[in-house]
Amino acid sequence: MVRNDESEPVCVSVRTAAKMLGVSRNTAYAMVRLKQLPTIRCGQRRLVVPLPALRKMLGQAGTSEDNSNSR
Repeated sequence: MVRNDESEPVCVSVRTAAKMLGVSRNTAYAMVRLKQLPTIRCGQRRLVVPLPALRKMLGQAGTSEDNSNSR
């Protein structure tokens, strides 16, 4: 986990992102392969998800659900 000066993570693991999105780890990695989940490669194997991008996804998901319920 990469942190900024304010001790808040800048990036989280794919596993943590999966928990935040409410999907399985396998689904999160499938989203990475389909380029639906933005990642940064650290070294040859490690993938991390930028927290601002993840929060943006979560915000958009909440907005689309709100719009679909209002019809």
